[in-house]
Amino acid sequence: MDSREEVREFLMSRRAKVTPEQAGIAAGPKRRVPGLRRTEVALLAGVSVEYYAKLERGAIAGASSSVLDAVARALQLDDTERTHLFDLARAADGIPTSGRPRRRATRQAAARPSLHWALDAITDGIAFVRNQQQDLLAVNALGRAFYSPMIGDGGRTPNLARFQFLDPASREFYPDWEAFAQMCVAIMRAEAGRDPHDRGLQDLVGELSTQSGTFRRLWGAHDVRTHGTGTKRFNHPDVGELVLAYEELAITAEPGLVLMIYTAEPGSASAERLRLLASLAAEQTAQIALQRGHLR
Repeated sequence: MDSREEVREFLMSRRAKVTPEQAGIAAGPKRRVPGLRRTEVALLAGVSVEYYAKLERGAIAGASSSVLDAVARALQLDDTERTHLFDLARAADGIPTSGRPRRRATRQAAARPSLHWALDAITDGIAFVRNQQQDLLAVNALGRAFYSPMIGDGGRTPNLARFQFLDPASREFYPDWEAFAQMCVAIMRAEAGRDPHDRGLQDLVGELSTQSGTFRRLWGAHDVRTHGTGTKRFNHPDVGELVLAYEELAITAEPGLVLMIYTAEPGSASAERLRLLASLAAEQTAQIALQRGHLR
């Protein structure tokens, strides 16, 4: 991922999304570009056309916070997009997003016993830890039952993005597949902006770009978002439709890792189905333990 190209395409894609009417500018006849012209963005940002053109060519290193703020306002960026712009500028300046050295051993961090104890203490909800590359590094018991279509029989570390774009089962599991796909790629875009030197994420983007035309299209849109909180709909093969609320929590001891928790509204049909799934998972666990006992 070339940093100058990332900046260029991000700014161009955002400029194309803002209409003259939205910016309070008279459109005029014979417009040849979607959205705003470079001259209009420069005017709105209070910088010279030459300087904005330089930024849009990817030469963002050294741009001040005030200039970046002005460009963000001119392009009507939301909070996540503004943060992404600043992340791209930091990367161009050679400044890491965090003052800490980059962490490499996320698998070891996710193996901490105390982290697994915390996950196992969450019994009424689905809980898992993921990294920037969308790997599921640790999952609680209900989470393993919930993500059984993705986890399968084990082997390769389960990955949300690979499941989304490379496994046909995802289209059954995610009834709102296109919305999930857009969300997945936008989250990965934001992660890439925070750490453009993440080799694991670069390799994953390359793999998915090669194997999925949908991923290539969505990656080229340069949309970014954070997960945060919201509601999602799933279709689980064992219990049917589940409408679940989610919360994303940063794990402060390991920058880059997040804890995701899915829960159902108390008293809802989804809560009943989630309890059924937990019961089925407990029965399967008991059967496996019994079989292992007989084999000894």
